[in-house]
Parts: sequence; structure tokens; C-alpha cells
Amino acid sequence: MTIYDQLGVRRVLNAAGALTAVGGGLLPDEVIDAMRDAGRSYVDMHEFHAAVGKHLAELTHNEAAFVTSGCAAAVALGTLAAITEGDPRLIVKMPEGEGLRTEVVIHHAHRTPYDAAVRMAGGRLVQIGNSYQTFEWELEAAITPRTALVLWLDGTDMGHGGLDLATTVRIAHARGVPVLVDAAAQLPPHTNLWRYTRDTGADAAVFSGGKHLRGPQSSGLMVGTEAFIAAARANASPYQRLARALKPGKENIAGLVRAVELFLARDHGAVEQRWEAEVSEWAEGLTAVPGVVARRSWPNEAGQAIPRLRVSVRDAGRRDAVVAALWERTPRVHVLRGSDPFDFYLTPETLAEGEHGVVLEAVVSELVAHA
Repeated sequence: MTIYDQLGVRRVLNAAGALTAVGGGLLPDEVIDAMRDAGRSYVDMHEFHAAVGKHLAELTHNEAAFVTSGCAAAVALGTLAAITEGDPRLIVKMPEGEGLRTEVVIHHAHRTPYDAAVRMAGGRLVQIGNSYQTFEWELEAAITPRTALVLWLDGTDMGHGGLDLATTVRIAHARGVPVLVDAAAQLPPHTNLWRYTRDTGADAAVFSGGKHLRGPQSSGLMVGTEAFIAAARANASPYQRLARALKPGKENIAGLVRAVELFLARDHGAVEQRWEAEVSEWAEGLTAVPGVVARRSWPNEAGQAIPRLRVSVRDAGRRDAVVAALWERTPRVHVLRGSDPFDFYLTPETLAEGEHGVVLEAVVSELVAHA
């Protein structure tokens, strides 16, 4: 009996995506084993962080790396790193930041609920551009002696009104300001682990550990330059400083290390072929249902290079009834509502082996029942 059975909580077959609301991703056995092994010993956490950072930096072709307690935590730590530069005399002034450079420039097109992590760390957001466009002069004008950081977000859900990363880095670095990339959901491709930083010049990039990396949900990965990562570490646990509240445990750190190793060793081509086969199987099965149109969609809503299936019906009420009925099944089946009221989406990425067939049967059953 699982903890879910014990407490009367239904499992979820997650065909919607790697979402915090349903527990992130599924942990491979090797990740669970690594977490179990780490939990059986005490360790000097400073030494452990240093060794892990060196190992992950080598794996991801970066100067340095740091494990955090999630991607939002990494954004907060990146903000603190930029403001304090790791100087204990400045760290103690946070989060008030009196007399310090605390402004963080962000594109209007990049605003999300997650940028609250900047404010939590004591940063003050300065917005540039609009949802349609941003001019270079707007970024130039926004950078003042009070500017600590430029935060740049990636993903198709961010809109297309921002400057590209290379331009952003060029302008910011010319004025001595670092750039942090929030790439929480931007894996795959695996090359993003070094594209933003080593190849494009951002000072750091942060990723969710609990999404496509399939590490612990409450883990995140920061990669970048030695100076920026060192400044982030100086603000973080096990030091007794502001970000002590954002503490990753030794088990989460070990789990993420193993997850990154597995992710980079994966046959990415074979995984993509499996996804395509499952999406094709879904399309064939759902197209046979009267009143349903099923088409492959790519990329997904977060801009990840992952195929998914767009399921369209003629009646918005039918769409909502089907989605609600799927959620009330045992186990629950979670699909993603589209912005169009007639659509919902299925993704193969977050399903365990064999679950795509169960999802297909459930979706067909509910579509027929709510015809």
C-alpha cells in the first residue's frame, strides 16, 4: 500500500505536462537509490556542495554549478548573487538592501507569477518594452547605477516581444551588469544546459530539477560562471543567511546529480521516437471518435521540443465535460486545456511506460460518453 492509498488520495496519470500542481516528474529508480544512499550518512554540506558543483559543471560544460531547492529558489539566489556579489558585508543588508544596487530589469513579455522570487530576495523589478516589442534603447535606458541584474526568460509561452538573449547579454555586459536566464522548463534539448551560458554568454541559467530532468521536484540547477555561482552559494544554506529558507537537503542534491547524469546519458533520439509513436497512436485512436479532430502539435506550451496531441471537439461544453470527467476517474487522468475553448492537449513526456494506452482508453471513453 502506498502513502496515497493509505490517505485515500487518488493517483494521477499525467498527460498534461511536468507541472508542480501534480507533483512534477516521475523519479527513476536510480534517482531514488541515490537519495536513499545520501540519507544514510552525515556529510560536510560545504564540501558536498563544492564537489557536486564541480561534477555538474563538468557534465554541463560550464565553469560552475550549484544545486538549489527549485528553480524559483535559484532565481532568488541569482538575484541575491547579483546584488551582493557574495560579499558578507553586503549580504547582511538583505533583503532591505539599503544603499545597494537592487533593481532587476525584466522584459514586459517575460513577466510571470514566478518573478515574485526576485522581490522575495529584495530585488525591485524594472519592466521594459511591451507585449509586442522591445527596443534596444529601452534596455540601455533602464540600466542605471541602481541596476544589479537583467533577468531573461525563455519559452514560447513568454511571447515574442523581448530582445533576444545575445542582444540582451551584449547590452547588459557593456554596462557591467550580469544576465540570469530563467529556463525552468527548457529541457529538452539537453544542449540548453550550456547554450545560454557557455555559448551565448549569460552569467547563469537556472533549470527545474523536477521536470524533464526527472530529479526531485524540490530541486533546481544553476549553471554559469565561477564568480556568479560563488556569489549565489555565499547567500545560500548551509550559511545562516537570508536564503537559508531555500535549503536543499543532501538527499535532493544527490538525487539531482544522478538525474542529470541519466539525462545526459539518455538516447535522446530514441526517446523522441517513442514520443512520436505514442502521439501517432493517440491521433489514430481519437480520430476514429465522431466529432473529434486530433492533430500532432509541436513544440509544447512551454516551448519544449516535445510533440503532443491537440484534441479538438465542436462544442466547448463537451471539452470541459470530458476534461472534468477524466479528472474524476480513478486514477485521475490529467490533460491540458487549450486556450481555444474547443481544445485540450495530451503529452507523452510525463507518462510511465505503458500508461499512454490507458490514457487513450480513458479519453475515448469520456469523449463517447459526452458526445
